[in-house]
Amino acid sequence: MQLMSMKRASWRARIGAILLAGGCVMLSACGLLSDQPDETAGWSANKLYSEAKDALDSGDFTRAVKLYDKLEGRYPFGRYAQQAQIDSAYASYKDGETAAALASVDRFIQLHPNHPNVDYAFYLKGLINFNDNLGWLGRFSGQDLSERDPKAARAAYDAFNTLVTRFPDSKYTPDSAARMQYIVNSLAQHEVHAARYYYRRGAYLAAANRAQQSLKDYDGAPANEEALYIMIRSYDSLGLKDLRDDTARVMEKNFPNSDFIKYGQRRKDKSWWEVF
Repeated sequence: MQLMSMKRASWRARIGAILLAGGCVMLSACGLLSDQPDETAGWSANKLYSEAKDALDSGDFTRAVKLYDKLEGRYPFGRYAQQAQIDSAYASYKDGETAAALASVDRFIQLHPNHPNVDYAFYLKGLINFNDNLGWLGRFSGQDLSERDPKAARAAYDAFNTLVTRFPDSKYTPDSAARMQYIVNSLAQHEVHAARYYYRRGAYLAAANRAQQSLKDYDGAPANEEALYIMIRSYDSLGLKDLRDDTARVMEKNFPNSDFIKYGQRRKDKSWWEVF
């Protein structure tokens, strides 16, 4: 028994020595890594900006953001730092870092409200919230902007609206106006999604109210055709004949050739985003 105990103690000592040696090696490696020189040490503002711009143009967005951050930290004043803020926002956006992108663009707008490129800052803020890439992918994945949380869509609308209102002659205004219409249509469709959900579950009053909300807030949106139809069906289910007939007259006047009136559904389901 004593011999076995001694052997066990010996093995424990060996294992401890191995672990200790491994820890020392790791600490040494960390020390070597921390001692590696910063390649950007001594770079001028112009050099930092040039390298960051090259990284941005080549699609290395992570490196671009790091270089822009170094530029702002070392040279916080001057035109390079200002441009670095807005370029960093774009690089973060392209890198999928939405929160960082919004923080950068908001900081730029707050610090430089009269900057010649502040119109672009509002446009970029709108794009970040609009999430253009997912919007296009939605066409293939089956998900569209109207099926997502409308909070970002409303934030995008506000940014685009500020641009269109304050800078009507900006080169970004036409695209912003088109995206605003897209967002209005998507928000209307979001209400109709909810109204359809309530109707299918027999919550006819809730369905009628959500459909009516779309008509009230998003006048002229394509989704309002279905909103009116849901209201007609909901009022009929509730036994509210007068409201049903009034709504039917409105629908026949505004959508005389509606598939909903003729067939009870849209025969060719053309997505609302195709108007964009």
